[in-house]
Amino acid sequence: MYCYRKVKEDLYWVGGNDRRLSLFEGVYSVPDGVSYNSYLLLDEKTVLFDTVDHAVEKVFFENIEQLLAGRPLDYLVVHHMEPDHSASLRELVMRYPDVKIICNAKIAAMIKQFFDFDIDSRAQLVAEGGTFSSGRHNFTFVMAPMVHWPEVMVSYDMTDKILFSADAFGAFGALNGALFADEVDFMRDYMDEARRYYTNIVGKYGTQVQALLKKAAGLEIETICPLHGFVWRKNLGDFIEKYRKWSLYEPEETGVMIAYASVYGNTANAADILACRLRELGVKTVMYDVSVTPASDIIAAAFKWSHLVFASTTYNAGIFVTMEALINDLAAHNIQNRTVGIIENGTWAATSGGLIRTALEKCKNMTFVGDKVSIKSSVKTETLEGIFALADGIAATMPKPAAPVRPAAGNVDASALFRLSYGLFVLTAREGERDNGCIINTVMQVTDSPKRISIAVNKANLTHDMIESTGVFNLSVLTTETPLGVFEQFGFTSGRNTDKFAGCGTESRTANGVRYAGEYANAVISGHVVEKIDCGTHTLFIADVTEAAVLSDAASMTYQYYFDHVKPKPQPVPEKKKGFVCKICGYVYEGEELSADFVCPLCKHGAEDFERL
Repeated sequence: MYCYRKVKEDLYWVGGNDRRLSLFEGVYSVPDGVSYNSYLLLDEKTVLFDTVDHAVEKVFFENIEQLLAGRPLDYLVVHHMEPDHSASLRELVMRYPDVKIICNAKIAAMIKQFFDFDIDSRAQLVAEGGTFSSGRHNFTFVMAPMVHWPEVMVSYDMTDKILFSADAFGAFGALNGALFADEVDFMRDYMDEARRYYTNIVGKYGTQVQALLKKAAGLEIETICPLHGFVWRKNLGDFIEKYRKWSLYEPEETGVMIAYASVYGNTANAADILACRLRELGVKTVMYDVSVTPASDIIAAAFKWSHLVFASTTYNAGIFVTMEALINDLAAHNIQNRTVGIIENGTWAATSGGLIRTALEKCKNMTFVGDKVSIKSSVKTETLEGIFALADGIAATMPKPAAPVRPAAGNVDASALFRLSYGLFVLTAREGERDNGCIINTVMQVTDSPKRISIAVNKANLTHDMIESTGVFNLSVLTTETPLGVFEQFGFTSGRNTDKFAGCGTESRTANGVRYAGEYANAVISGHVVEKIDCGTHTLFIADVTEAAVLSDAASMTYQYYFDHVKPKPQPVPEKKKGFVCKICGYVYEGEELSADFVCPLCKHGAEDFERL
């Protein structure tokens, strides 16, 4: 039986959930299953975005059939050719033989590798910046090579501002009825699985992810539709910021991840002693036994924490097998920018610590704390001192809290005023047949009886002049769900030459005849000015409340929340590198010269496909 959910007015999720899968890609544990996302657009032309894994094929086709209701399927957009997203492609073509396939040239070539149907006659090839219209919706396409296969691309719906992001912004875990990230406590319940998904699936390709983020920064995105996990329609900046940190290999948290491999418990004892000492010094710690914890969990934790400690017994003159696999995995995933401590154990020849260091020295920007701690069989007094010294060395590298700053007499630091707990509001007015509005942040209740408020309005705003003339206004209290577009519309343009309400849809007015911004407001308050005070750049209007209504239970937007979660963060200026870049997959080789026999480690193309940066 069909099971789908609406994403937008004419866009539907038509994927499925697999809760029986134990290992994703045969290696990553997925205790909560996985979702395979596909999206169907019912426009003048019908468009399907990707197919699904064989595991959920039955409900996938039932969803499509139900929604099409006899209409043809006109187009299929293929973003990524991994079989968990393309396995059903041949079956789809058999069911809808007239479907056209929108893809890039690399995808078309891979379709021929996976399937034997005629792709050339139905392929509609697109490149970077290519466009497509399905009727009301207009799309552009962005290439995203090596995020995390070389053929990957993403689509952007310019009409509804939706990014179809392929494997980017995905997460492990089945969708348990909820489709949108804001329907669950994502940061609490799902962020760990999102981090584990990124670090293990995409983590190696930080440079390529940065390239995609740079392209995405030029798009006005209100919704993200990934191929795994939840759809994002609120607080997108939070998740995008995580991707920025992960792709730059920046730690999310300051603290120590201790990973240990212990056969008979003595190395585990050393790791416990270290953890206890670090806690006494005020340092956060987490611990993992590499013999029982899946490597994917530890890799995700290594991306999260600023400091890493590896404690391993020596085994057959080498690193203990599970620790060796972890170290190799971390190096393969490009872990970098970490501070590292090492503990080794060996009854007659302790060599694991030196081998761990040699392996990690090949990674970028790894700082090692002191000498390795070397244990012979079990912890004794002399090695206890070494463990304490390691803890002290780690603690010494932790950032120190800034000393309190005392204000200089008579000095006015304007930035201190930004710490006041402002809210954010849309202030609207009407004069004649003209509606206008602006963003303000200074509103206060003055008295309870009569119910009276004050608002401070910049004299440069047209809304100020209209209120001064008419004496009436509406105040919409914005919520944390308000997208950046509202602030751009009412705050970044002038009403003197722009219709602030253009494209706002439903016209909502109060009894005073003034419009208000109700879609993203939790309350509206109407005011009638009884007094005004000239305050230099602003006028302070004192007004009686003539009407007020609660519109929703959503939390109110604060100035701080806007800066933390809504306002786009400045993009880091990429370091100018010397070297060569692969024209096929984007891999960067750093160096002055590239040998003629060099082979790209990602896409395996030769030196002839590289160009100098």
